[in-house]
Amino acid sequence: MTTTQFTTLIFVLLTIVSAGHLSLRTDTSNNFLGSAAQFAVLAGSTITGSGKSNISGSIGVAAGTSITGVINVSGGSIHSGDSVAHRAKRDLKKAYNTLKGMTGSKNLTGRNLGGMTLAPGVYKFNKSGKLKSGTLTLDGQGNSNAQWIFQIGTTLLTSYKTNVKMIGGGNPLNVYWQVGSSATIAAGTTMCGNIIAYASITMKTSARLHGRALARIGGVTLISNKINKN
Repeated sequence: MTTTQFTTLIFVLLTIVSAGHLSLRTDTSNNFLGSAAQFAVLAGSTITGSGKSNISGSIGVAAGTSITGVINVSGGSIHSGDSVAHRAKRDLKKAYNTLKGMTGSKNLTGRNLGGMTLAPGVYKFNKSGKLKSGTLTLDGQGNSNAQWIFQIGTTLLTSYKTNVKMIGGGNPLNVYWQVGSSATIAAGTTMCGNIIAYASITMKTSARLHGRALARIGGVTLISNKINKN
């Protein structure tokens, strides 16, 4: 390829991007999570595995130290009560408070997320947030930096084999679930986003998460899960 041909190719690609025909997904999670962004699973007390779980990204616990079960970690490392985990927990607290304090939200209290298609924005549940059935679709509308913030007053609950799906160039890592107490992701669920729970997170049998499971105070329970933060 000549220099002229290479320059022409770059110009064509830039033209396509600017016209909105090519979406380059951008992960903005570092902006919120700081050093916690390296973790696929982070807990305050324990990480407990049952069955065999595959995790892409680091896992860690602080101030607790207990990590048990068969957990295969790739593309990261294990941090049990060390300085890396403690720093990540401090950054996680900041992220949690930042997300909780965001304004301009649309209130979805009492509504089932299943069957909805949501544009980027801030969504609030005064109490529990539920994905009872079907699929929640998050539409990036061609914006690779689009973000979805879910502010949930108490628990986040999904039902068996429900799904969260990204369309329109949206990035799963730009979805944030700020959970006031605990999150339970039901068996067979396919979930997207960063789950940031004040208390605990339980991933039921074979649930999958494209994102992160980050619990501030309590533990993270894994049961034959796949979690990918990349």
